[in-house]
Amino acid sequence: MTYCIGILVAEGLAMLADTRTNAGVDNVSSYRKLRLIENQPDRLIVLASAGSLSTTQSALERLRLGLADPETGEMATLREAPSIYAAAMLAGRALAAARTDMASLQAEDINFDATFLIGGAIGGEPMRLFLVYAAGNAIECGIETPYLQIGENKYGKPILDRALAHDTPLTDAIKTALISFDSTMRSNLAVGLPIDVMIARRGAGEAVTKRIGEDDAYFHDLSQRWADALAQARAAIPDPPY
Repeated sequence: MTYCIGILVAEGLAMLADTRTNAGVDNVSSYRKLRLIENQPDRLIVLASAGSLSTTQSALERLRLGLADPETGEMATLREAPSIYAAAMLAGRALAAARTDMASLQAEDINFDATFLIGGAIGGEPMRLFLVYAAGNAIECGIETPYLQIGENKYGKPILDRALAHDTPLTDAIKTALISFDSTMRSNLAVGLPIDVMIARRGAGEAVTKRIGEDDAYFHDLSQRWADALAQARAAIPDPPY
């Protein structure tokens, strides 16, 4: 379950996450997966989570209370990270520690993996975006592929691959991300509204957030327009010669 996207283009950063969580078809609820940890003109840290809710909560609590630095022994928290890279490495240590604590669940064949997206900028550094894996390692978003996904990524990936580039305007990137969510929600009931959105434009100061709920007129209009556009495009393509 869960679908989260981080997009980093020339104009800025956008991160989106659904809120659906479930423990079976008869136990579906909502849980916030996108968190604005810091939101100041010179310090932006945004975190999105996917995977095991228990592992995620355990890792987030470690990040709140602090983890001991393996070299100095000093306690470090996410809010004190000197860079986004340092924040991603700290989050990786928290995930790895939480995952180790869940090792006994392996015998029960329970999936307790979790992943994070961490993006932002600290102290005037360029905006960066990282995907942090359960083992504690991370990869960084690059210019060639200006997005990262966690969770149920396969249904929404094709539109991102076709429509996103580093020079895509941020508003178009957000529109593309919402189409990606709409496609995913149509194919997988484990992903659903509300969708939390964070938008950080370069040089604009603080980031802005938005929650897209069931009654969001723009999202419903986008969904219908996209379906209509696909139908029209299919009709305009010549029939196959066989």
